[in-house]
Amino acid sequence: MSAPAPFLQATPGVGALIAQRQLRAVFQPIVDFGGGAILGYEGLIRGPAGSPLETPAALFARAGDEQCTAALERAAASICIETFAGLDCPGKLFLNFSADALRQLTAADDAARALFDGPIDPTRVVIELTEQSAIHDLRNFAPVVEALRASGAQFALDDYGTANASLGLWVQLQPDVVKIDRFFVHDIANDALKFEAVRAMQHFAQASGTRLVAEGIENAADLIVLRDMGIDCGQGFFFGRPNVEPLRVLAPEAREAIRADHIAVFPEATRSAGAAQPAGGGAPAGKMLVRAPALPRHATNNDVLELFNGLPDLHAVAVVENEAPIALINRRAFMDRYALPYHRELFGKKPCLHFANAQPVLIEQSMTVEQMATLLASDDQRYLADGFVITDNGRYAGLGTGESLVRAVTEVRIQAARYANPLTFLPGNIPISSHIERLLSNDAGFHACYVDLNQFKPFNDQYGYWQGDEVLKFAATVLADTCDPTRDFLGHVGGDDFLILFQSENWHARARRAIETFNEGAQRFYAPEDRLAGGIHGEDRHGNATFFSFVTMAIGCVHIAAGEGARHSSDAIASLAALAKRRAKQDATGLVVIDGSTSADLLPTAGLAGEAARAS
Repeated sequence: MSAPAPFLQATPGVGALIAQRQLRAVFQPIVDFGGGAILGYEGLIRGPAGSPLETPAALFARAGDEQCTAALERAAASICIETFAGLDCPGKLFLNFSADALRQLTAADDAARALFDGPIDPTRVVIELTEQSAIHDLRNFAPVVEALRASGAQFALDDYGTANASLGLWVQLQPDVVKIDRFFVHDIANDALKFEAVRAMQHFAQASGTRLVAEGIENAADLIVLRDMGIDCGQGFFFGRPNVEPLRVLAPEAREAIRADHIAVFPEATRSAGAAQPAGGGAPAGKMLVRAPALPRHATNNDVLELFNGLPDLHAVAVVENEAPIALINRRAFMDRYALPYHRELFGKKPCLHFANAQPVLIEQSMTVEQMATLLASDDQRYLADGFVITDNGRYAGLGTGESLVRAVTEVRIQAARYANPLTFLPGNIPISSHIERLLSNDAGFHACYVDLNQFKPFNDQYGYWQGDEVLKFAATVLADTCDPTRDFLGHVGGDDFLILFQSENWHARARRAIETFNEGAQRFYAPEDRLAGGIHGEDRHGNATFFSFVTMAIGCVHIAAGEGARHSSDAIASLAALAKRRAKQDATGLVVIDGSTSADLLPTAGLAGEAARAS
């Protein structure tokens, strides 16, 4: 609710507040993720308590109206420094300045001296460049940063990733510290795109020797993800709100989160597998390109015949006009028709468009595999025989064959399925192995649970692949609901094989609940008569008539104790878990646990893909 007009008029202006020393400093801690120590504090300014100008937003809005923003920033810095020294705070003090205020500060020797010759050592000061004002000439701003560093202070970019905080600013000003904007930090534990954005910042920070501070941390899950990514430190309400009395010791909840013995489950992007690009990079259409000559619109059928006779391996020829393809002539269809009696005499001098496909399939070089894959499901399948035309920004570039298109789509989808299963969108074999390696390298204790469905193949044979896919998606939903997404990693190995890497302490109860929920829910996929009969009649692998009971879930688990990571490999753990799964399929409870200390040397090391292939 806004204050009454008379009260606003009675409130002193910002200039008066500065002169009357009615501004006060508050401090928010910045915490080291390595051990939980408080590295320093961000100094912030507040107006008189209970007044309309108490909040920084209102204070700076009024300063803008009064055209004294730079004066307010300098006053805020002086008050923070004085208060910080009086409270005998440890560590560094982070102070906010806009670009304009920094220019004025470094241009006026008296102002700079007053700030940096204050009661604390300038080497303990970090100047944060805020995002409020754009820097149009970075070359002329560089001396400002040099002057700050010459005084002993460090330089930081605030709120990186939004507004005016750009990569160009980072490259040219080479900050000592970059503070990641809270937008990218909030809910990073569940947002794969935010995770990837911060990871990109981290790579650049490592290359440039810059320290990262994550702003806006509000919960343990986000903190643990940032910690396990390797981010150095952070601040946010989870550690402490800005306060007149600086926080000296972290609350138990924050200390426990920093020292948590489980590792974070990094969020995985769940894109369609077909949208991925080949491992080698580049546009898939470009890899299928066959360089081939084209003919102009006015060419004759004799010209086509001459071209095909001169290039016996050419499967088709494109007809172009103004560099754009307008038709395609298939070699086999053309030669078959031309071989008929009198066709050469009758049609040899006729325009080549007479025997051409005037609506050829056109594929732009920049197309994704997913876009090209739609052709495989289209009603018009002429491209399989005719081939297609590949264009570069609409201009003729070359040809492609139906065989190469099918091969490209298949290869890319197989490759992509290793990262994300195209049916359930759960992480595939490579992310699973990567997470196992992270668990092992951090010596984290965990339970690797291999999940399989009993009697799934007979169900699939009886009801068809579509209904089988629905059962698999139901299994994935049940398992996802079973897991704590911040502690437990769920992946889809392939077919009806899943893998859960549990770090939850109540993992056994979660696994039992998954089995019970699935076994009960799976019965709804059967026809009423099969539900009454308790299963379906079919044939076993040897062709013998057999009765198959309902599809049920089996979970084989291997326990890897904390501190035993060096004794295992991801392939050995997958093999041990698969051994436990095979035992679980024979157990009435559907759940079997074996000790990870069992010698993996006695097991066939097939790895995840090998176990999935064996199971199928």
